[in-house]
This record gives sequence, structure tokens and C-alpha cells, in this order.
Amino acid sequence: MNFLAHALLAGEDDELILGCLLGDFIHGRIAPGLRPVVEQGVRLHRAVDVHTDAHPVVAGLRSHIPAPFRRYAGILLDIWFDHLLARDFGRWSRTQLRDYSQQLRDLLRRHDAELPEEMRRFAAYMERNGLPAAYADPAVAGRAIAGVGQRLRRENPLHEALPLLQQLDPLLEAGFREFFPQLQQFVREWRAAQAG
Repeated sequence: MNFLAHALLAGEDDELILGCLLGDFIHGRIAPGLRPVVEQGVRLHRAVDVHTDAHPVVAGLRSHIPAPFRRYAGILLDIWFDHLLARDFGRWSRTQLRDYSQQLRDLLRRHDAELPEEMRRFAAYMERNGLPAAYADPAVAGRAIAGVGQRLRRENPLHEALPLLQQLDPLLEAGFREFFPQLQQFVREWRAAQAG
């Protein structure tokens, strides 16, 4: 899952959303000092990632990604899932996508002093590009994938992935629509277990 999905899965608690967004920028042991709900959000982010990677629907979708892209299938699916979520946001949220996107950027702006430098740069990138709402445009998702490829150390074909994803889109969309409600249920159960 990518950041739009992580934020939406966190529900309406700003602290939990912030933690879920921080999840991509906090690696290894969680340092002490985070507020408890923010820390819970980081842990939720990690639980969602583990659950997603192990889910049979997602594994089945990965199997359709051919070489030389297959080794990057996790990256491709994470970002394409955010594209699918943005493209059909009204199916998953009562909030308009542009409003939700602005709310996320406002949240990050309010907490700018708490953000790691890497996340602060990403928040500025979100502002410049109107993310995550702009992910509804497949070209924007394609540029995001290419950008990830540029940050990887080894040479990779991610800058060429968009036509493949567009070709596979009906299959990926069907898989996402099957998987995402199950992921929402997983998150509800995870949060109930944390509360209990």
C-alpha cells in the first residue's frame, strides 16, 4: 500500500493518520518520544504492509507482472493501488478526493516540525504535485514509479512500467476491489485488538 491507502485506512484520527504516513520514513526500531497514537499509526502501517505482501490476492497479482518488472512488483502494485483508490475514491470514502488530499497536506503542514527531513521533502513534493489527488491520473502514477526507480541504487526498468500497468489495469482493478475490503476488515480487527 502507498500513502493514500495508508491514510484512508487510518480512519479519522489525525494522530493515527500522521503515524501511518510516517511509517514509510521510520525504519527499524521506533525511537521513543512519539506520541502513543502516532506510534500506533507507525505500527499499523507496518501491519498493513506485512498483511498486504502476504495476501493471496496480491500474490496472485504479482504473478502477472512479467520480467524484468517482476522483482519490482511490490513497488508497482503499491503505487498502482493508490492510483486505483484515487480514481474511484467515491467508492471508498464519503469525502471528495480533492478535499481529502488537501486535508492530508494540511495535516503534514501542521506537524512539519515533527517530520523527519526525508518526509518534509516528500510533503513539499506532495504540495507541488497536488498529491495524493493527482494519483487519479495514470501519468502521475507512472511518474511516481519512475521517480522511485531513480532513487534505487541499481539500474531498473521502472521508468518503462506505465504501459504494462495500463495493459494489466482491468486485472489489477478487479484484484484491488476484491482485496481492499478485506484489508479494511484486517485494519478494523487490528485496531480492536490494540484497544482490547
